[in-house]
Amino acid sequence: MIDPKFVGRTYGPVKYVVGLEKIREFANATGDLNPAYLDEEAAAKGPLGGIVAPPMFAVVYQKDMMGAALFDRELDLNLAMLVHGEQDFRFHFPARPGDVVVSLGRISNIERKDDKDIISIEVESKVGGRLLTTGTYTFVVRG
Repeated sequence: MIDPKFVGRTYGPVKYVVGLEKIREFANATGDLNPAYLDEEAAAKGPLGGIVAPPMFAVVYQKDMMGAALFDRELDLNLAMLVHGEQDFRFHFPARPGDVVVSLGRISNIERKDDKDIISIEVESKVGGRLLTTGTYTFVVRG
């Protein structure tokens, strides 16, 4: 059982610099071929005035934060029995090439249901102190 004393535990800050090629690679890998992610000329004429990252690019700049929590030795998660339960994002503005994203994570909840532990981790990502994205990741540890 995951000890509920870890609720409130924090991770980070973790810094990630958004790159134009990473945005393009992500868009191509996910099959989202929106010109706002791929075509500088078309994106410049669009409503956002330039290339932006797809919303789900948040998993890229928040991944190292999640790694810090999942591999926290004191938390001692049984990764062999862990499954991803759900995730929820709130987007405040689009990430752009050159943005320096700083993410902070916090264990927001730990509970036991039946024979499973459920742990939720909230990650706030900011650019220049301005809130970019809030992500909540929930994992289930069986057994």
